[in-house]
Amino acid sequence: MKILTVNFLTCAVKACKTSPLSFPLHFEDAELEQSDIEYNPSFLWNILPRIDWEAFKVTANELGFTTVPNDKPTTSSPTFDLSPPDTVDTTSESEASHDKVMRDLHTLLLETEVREGKMVCGNCGHEYKIKEGIANFLLPSHLGELSPVL
Repeated sequence: MKILTVNFLTCAVKACKTSPLSFPLHFEDAELEQSDIEYNPSFLWNILPRIDWEAFKVTANELGFTTVPNDKPTTSSPTFDLSPPDTVDTTSESEASHDKVMRDLHTLLLETEVREGKMVCGNCGHEYKIKEGIANFLLPSHLGELSPVL
């Protein structure tokens, strides 16, 4: 399960739908794996506005990635140099720093995957097991229904 995917998941228990504690889901006993994926700055710029940055920081911190910037990189004026990496001539330190942040985000969001472990709801404590990179969101029947209001 890619780290990017987790930013779009919430607890599936119906009683948790209205609770802010059901997002983000929290990792426990996570085994991480990293794969090489070609750097795609345009994809990152398109996905960044959709990421809940505070939830992403919580997830990254729980997984041991403590260098995530406090503020989401802005998408107001992206500049892409799509030439091969060995021919890129970064002329300023700020451009080089920005490129490093974007490459680090690429590594964390797209190349890092949770292979085994579980995600836990902060509201109800329900655990979603992850096996071979796939989270099981099937619920027992008693958790899929709302309790009657008395």
